[in-house]
Amino acid sequence: MGIRRLLVTLISSLFVAQSAAAVSTAPDPENTLYLDLKYGRVVIQLRPDLAPGTVKRIKELVRQKFYDGIVFHRVIDGFMAQTGDPTGTGTGGSGKNLKAEFNNAPHVRGTLSMARAGDNSSGFDTADSQFFIVLKDSNFLDRHYTVFGNVVSGMEFVDQIKKGDGPNGMVTDPDKIITLRVAADVDGKK
Repeated sequence: MGIRRLLVTLISSLFVAQSAAAVSTAPDPENTLYLDLKYGRVVIQLRPDLAPGTVKRIKELVRQKFYDGIVFHRVIDGFMAQTGDPTGTGTGGSGKNLKAEFNNAPHVRGTLSMARAGDNSSGFDTADSQFFIVLKDSNFLDRHYTVFGNVVSGMEFVDQIKKGDGPNGMVTDPDKIITLRVAADVDGKK
């Protein structure tokens, strides 16, 4: 009888430990975004531990509904999908440059990173509202762009975004963001 009780106790402890682990790894709704595309919902985990200023600004823009209806103006098959320009030309933004927060996070499939204006001669602090989602591991970008998040579900919908047919990946009749929201606002947890 003692062994049976010991096994029951061990099994119960295991379930409690697994439940606690599930709770502790649950996404933080304040740092989760819902990106709705015509293909489906993409769930994004923001990384304030890597880029606190960038995450703060992205959430400000999201809460202003800045990204709603903005197109994916530059999409290069096997590389990345870029959005965040209200003009759709690749030259626009919100009007507020951000300080670069380069970090050691790799640019792997599903990474969100800030686009910058021009080349390095323009300066590193030229990111604004434009960002890109990496479609295929692109480690040559590491430590040159601010990684601020990653896709945790829905990459199959990102993969369906219309690819560029013009110079440098510019897209004719591009897909657009339907809505971009902070999960805490949508789920009523804020």
